[in-house]
Amino acid sequence: MDLTYTEEEEDFRARLRSWLALSLPKLPPKPDPLDWPGRRSYDTAWQRMLYDAGYAGLHWPVDAGGQGATPTQHLIYLEETERAGAPYVGANFVGLLHAGPTVAAEGTAEQRARWLPPVLRGDEVWCQGFSEPDAGSDLASLRTEAVRDGDSYVVTGSKIWTSHAEVADWCELLVRTDPQAPRHRGISWLAMPMDAPGVTVRPLRTLAGSAEFAEMFLDEVRVPVANRVGEENDGWRVTMVTLSFERGTAFVGEVVACRRTLGELARTARRNGHWDDPVLRRRLGRLNAEFRALWRLTQWNVSEAQNAGGVPGTGGSVFKLRYSHARQELYDTAAEVLGPDAMDLDEEWTGDRLSSLSYTIAAGTSQIQQNIVAERILGLPKGRRWTSG
Repeated sequence: MDLTYTEEEEDFRARLRSWLALSLPKLPPKPDPLDWPGRRSYDTAWQRMLYDAGYAGLHWPVDAGGQGATPTQHLIYLEETERAGAPYVGANFVGLLHAGPTVAAEGTAEQRARWLPPVLRGDEVWCQGFSEPDAGSDLASLRTEAVRDGDSYVVTGSKIWTSHAEVADWCELLVRTDPQAPRHRGISWLAMPMDAPGVTVRPLRTLAGSAEFAEMFLDEVRVPVANRVGEENDGWRVTMVTLSFERGTAFVGEVVACRRTLGELARTARRNGHWDDPVLRRRLGRLNAEFRALWRLTQWNVSEAQNAGGVPGTGGSVFKLRYSHARQELYDTAAEVLGPDAMDLDEEWTGDRLSSLSYTIAAGTSQIQQNIVAERILGLPKGRRWTSG
């Protein structure tokens, strides 16, 4: 991994910085954080601006509609867009960072042509239908059933924590297509249209008051067999590709955001007198070192993914495990610095702190990540529960 920048890469940074300076003032006011239809419109409009300027799917392969940028250019893009305060992917999260890359890696030519361009243009939004009410973190125990009927699957079951289901056009859906097979081998990965008859969505309101998650009930929903990505009953392997993107590269922009937040926190501590506390200064210094190290790990993971054909490896679990805990500690520290203001539910800090509590669960719990690190990286015996304690 080369951490220096070439003249060409610095030129790319300068051009991107200039484009951001011209484009961001053209954006309309941000919608209310709880207004997901409004946020969808805002996020997809920004995605269209990126597409028209040649920045959509920057690091995606050219044959998937992307720009084929180098890992370093991708990281420069993340740095510059975050530092400029540009919108994040928002409602486009699943399509751009999970489903789209999975289709690019595993889909047929027809599937790539159908689903990837609308994602890149911001025309279509995806949600994730993986978790189930009774499965907990054991994804392989899912029970949503898909029965083959001619050229369709008839899907019955339910999902929970379905990200962005309220505003989505498509769902990356895991179903059980062979109930007699071992539980990891009877699963298939489907692309389900959200307007199909039999789909019912019920929003779930989080502790922060937002409703980006939903319950989803499926009552004999017909999904074309042509919408299956990968072979029938090979969905667990395809799912591991999806999760490798979710854990390995989907959070990379947030590391830059946390570094910016840490800087704002230090400035706030100087203004309100907390900077005189040596314990707090040490804590902020350690967090600064931690996020700098996580950024280097991010660079390594993105480079490794590029060298492996675009699919991140198990290093993503190392990153996700440490990042989720560091983010929680960052916002715990923010609560100390802000004092009573940290309890103001109108403050952005408060919403971010409440959101940080979910990161040790989202994209696979910390316990799952610890087992992956123990078994797949360290080579420890399987069948035990490994922890970092």
